[in-house]
Amino acid sequence: MLQNLTGWHFLIILVVVLLLFGAPKLPGLARSLGQSMKIFKSEIKSDTVDPDPNAAPRSTSTTGDGVAKTSLPTEPRPADPTSKP
Repeated sequence: MLQNLTGWHFLIILVVVLLLFGAPKLPGLARSLGQSMKIFKSEIKSDTVDPDPNAAPRSTSTTGDGVAKTSLPTEPRPADPTSKP
């Protein structure tokens, strides 16, 4: 499918993308694409690894930009033996 694409084809595609989105929006577009790929890879990795049945469930929240962030539950820290109550 992609065997017939040459450097000229990629250059033309790049020019079309620049015309459609404009130069100022490209860094944000690349950033969101990178975050999406990172989330996709982490989801693929978590699906291939069998989850621990004794583990606590993960909580998912969304940030202001609509990106879902997954956080693992944290265990309480042990009390500092040198501190006084």
